[in-house]
Amino acid sequence: MRRSLRIAALTLAVGVAAPAVAEDPPTLYKVLGSPENLKIAGSTRVRFEALDGQARPGFDNASELVSLRTTLFVEYDFNPIRIGGEIRDARVYDSGPRTPISTSEVNAVEPVQAYIAADLGGVLGKGSTTSLQAGRMIISLGSSRLVTSEEFRNTANGYTGLRFDYKARSGATATAFWVLPQTRLPSDRAGLAANRVELDRESIDLVLWGAYVVTPKLVAGGKIDVGYFRLAEHDSRTLQTLDRNLHTIDLRFYRDPAPGKLDWEAEGAFQYGRISSSLAANAPTRPVAATFYHLRIGHSFKGRWAPRLSIEYDYASGTRSTGSFGRFDTLFGGRRADFSPSGIYNEINRTNISSPGVRLEVTPTKRWDGMFEARALFVPEITDVFATTGVRDPLGRSGNYAGDQFDIRARYWLIPKVLRGEVDFTYLRKGPFLRQAPNAPRNGDTRFAAVSLIAYF
Repeated sequence: MRRSLRIAALTLAVGVAAPAVAEDPPTLYKVLGSPENLKIAGSTRVRFEALDGQARPGFDNASELVSLRTTLFVEYDFNPIRIGGEIRDARVYDSGPRTPISTSEVNAVEPVQAYIAADLGGVLGKGSTTSLQAGRMIISLGSSRLVTSEEFRNTANGYTGLRFDYKARSGATATAFWVLPQTRLPSDRAGLAANRVELDRESIDLVLWGAYVVTPKLVAGGKIDVGYFRLAEHDSRTLQTLDRNLHTIDLRFYRDPAPGKLDWEAEGAFQYGRISSSLAANAPTRPVAATFYHLRIGHSFKGRWAPRLSIEYDYASGTRSTGSFGRFDTLFGGRRADFSPSGIYNEINRTNISSPGVRLEVTPTKRWDGMFEARALFVPEITDVFATTGVRDPLGRSGNYAGDQFDIRARYWLIPKVLRGEVDFTYLRKGPFLRQAPNAPRNGDTRFAAVSLIAYF
């Protein structure tokens, strides 16, 4: 941790000393002469992470990791046809044999996007727009709690299939999709540690389809989102799965933050279907009945630093010792916006969790922004695994209090639009559940720090 804090301090010192540059910095697009029909953008991010007091069993008490991610996106518009693609190269270094790395950190030289799209204009009505897209793509819908490709994580969620988008004259939008989520490879420990290049695989054994509708502003400037997601998963010749057969219905009512105004959000999802009780080929299935909801009310203040204060509550169901399977499956959703970093921390997500919290966000200047959040963590089903920690007390003798989490993030544009630094620090003060459960590591509280530099070109 001392090493990570020294790196964080050095990054901040460089940021404070970095001179401002022109408002219109050079980019790869401009170097190519700014072609009218071409989009091209890339980035390179290097990040150092360190963790003490690992809460997840089976890993080292203390871990360090260096990750590198490079992206290059290109799209050419032939009007009305667009052809695009993106390569992402995600690698890790300095990982130990029990450092928690997975396909969330490693996916070397991967074409996560390769698509053809058609912009059909107002074919479905005057003032409307319609588009169709086919191939490999990245999808992010609504609040990103169910389908997204998270920015903090080193790798992307890629999908292969079809997407339809429609925007009405009123401002309402609708998206329908049928895709095969890409299985990131390699998945074995040796391949991950060696950053082995292996093309991700799509299969009809894992299908995601559904639709998402967003209304224009309705009551008090608020919008309503309605979504349906269908996930069908089956064993393949090379991979045993839980045979998830899930229907998820999502409803969201919200007003976006604005200076001097109150904002709010209420999102809830109900999930049902069936799931296998284990990975065994002949394992019996169980009915699924799971829920999650997110509640938030906030206010953005005018004036210097533009502070925004919000009170939040998140709940996601777990599984009782008897009855239906109740662990909410967040599908392909992100965690950083609501909870905390992924990476080698990766402990809190929306499953078997009850968590009230308060958040403060500030923007002192155009170059600086910061966030502080404090959360209490409770375990709704005390005999089930808490969140994504892997910690469980089958007898329920460790109570329902997992602890408190304090999360800090600071970002600074060292060179505006070109080079940005980020420092993240998370402190998990463990409660009785994370200290006393039979498989809980006996190693004190968890401290996580990450320092990132990302260059855009």
